[in-house]
Amino acid sequence: MSTITESVDVEVPVSTAYNQWTQFETFPQFMEGVEDVQQIGETLTHWRTSIGGVSREFDAAITEQHPDERVAWTSISGPTHAGVVTFHRLDDLHTRVTAQMEIDPEGFAETAADKLGVLDRKVKGDMQRFKEFIENRGTETGGWRGDVEPPGLPL
Repeated sequence: MSTITESVDVEVPVSTAYNQWTQFETFPQFMEGVEDVQQIGETLTHWRTSIGGVSREFDAAITEQHPDERVAWTSISGPTHAGVVTFHRLDDLHTRVTAQMEIDPEGFAETAADKLGVLDRKVKGDMQRFKEFIENRGTETGGWRGDVEPPGLPL
């Protein structure tokens, strides 16, 4: 299992950055190799990816979500991965977005890519493209402000 952490400072308010991140169906516009993301329900997404010639489909569940603070997920099918994206208000117009992911590469090609730092560079590029995407728009494409408590906590 590998851990990847990347941060980017964006020139938008925290609510704008957070709202955009909750629009999973826009991920292909700034995430390399993500072909399609479908929101199946409030906490379930279906992904189609093609990275390095390897196509995958998998489902991921939102395991925790708090407006303007964090979105956490875990895969429930396909490649094993989990992560959290946090949003930190720097001032009224600037936000630090940090992605931390744990990925278990499958097969020789993915393991080699991980050991060579390809996955780290991909995530870094995705975060930079998110910065450009939201700053060029200046406003989010939508937003979901629901709260999802982590499993096992009382409601």
